[in-house]
This record gives sequence, structure tokens and C-alpha cells, in this order.
Amino acid sequence: MSKLREKHLDRWVEAYRRAWETNDPEHIAALWTEDAAFYRRPDEEPVLGRDAIVNAWLEVADAPGETLFEYQVLGFGDGVGFVRGWTTYRTDPPAEFSNLWVIRLDRDGRAHEFTEWWMEKH
Repeated sequence: MSKLREKHLDRWVEAYRRAWETNDPEHIAALWTEDAAFYRRPDEEPVLGRDAIVNAWLEVADAPGETLFEYQVLGFGDGVGFVRGWTTYRTDPPAEFSNLWVIRLDRDGRAHEFTEWWMEKH
């Protein structure tokens, strides 16, 4: 994986995290192509289109500062990135999740498909 491509994916994940923390509709919209597909779970129908993704995101938005998130880029090639993540919710007791993201980016660095797998740590 080239360092340039890895940085491209890193920029997208950092922008995703900024959108996650701010819940700003402009930050959220900037992540996606107009016709993007967002699979919040791989076994569910996707949310289709940038506007629908923004609305769906805001319906279940986490509060700013509610989560800690770390990630590792596992690979990137042919416009497809793989990211492993760890999310901790600052609840009592804390809730911890492992994540795997598959992100298909266009040439402008926006996602046209995003699939998320997440598992709660027990």
C-alpha cells in the first residue's frame, strides 16, 4: 500500500471522526458521494444517497465527547480501504466495540460505499 493512498484513507477516517464528534450536517455530507450507499450493518439494506445518510446519521447521533475511537488502516487498494477500529462509549459501565470498516472511495476521496461491522466486547 502506498503511503499516499494510506494518507488518503487516513484523511477520510479523520473527517469521519470529526463528523462523528460534531454531528454537523456539512461535515457528514462532505464524506459521501451524492449516490453513496451506507451499510450500517452488512446484513441490512443500505441507506442510499448523501441526504438520506445525513438524516439517518443525525437520527442516531452520539453526543460529542461520548466516545473514544482508535483505528488502524489494514489496507488500501483499487479505491477500497479496510479499517480496524476500537470504540469506547463513556458510559457507566463503559461499552466497548470492535469495528471493521470497508470503505470504497471515489477519486475525490469521498465514500461511495461504506460497510460497517461492529461487535460489542463482553
